[in-house]
Amino acid sequence: MNGTNNLSLMRAIRGPVMMITIGTLFALDHMSAFSFSRTWPVILIVIGLMKLLERAFPAPAQS
Repeated sequence: MNGTNNLSLMRAIRGPVMMITIGTLFALDHMSAFSFSRTWPVILIVIGLMKLLERAFPAPAQS
């Protein structure tokens, strides 16, 4: 895969990864002692990791 495909893949999985993260946090809220008010910073961490991965695959230079 070249750089363009990697970047488009990272952009394509951003939404599903966020939905899985939020769903997991809500499930933890209902099934364990962890409340959503204590676990919401995980969302910020996941967003940051996704941004770092996007920057790891820079778009190819336009000629």
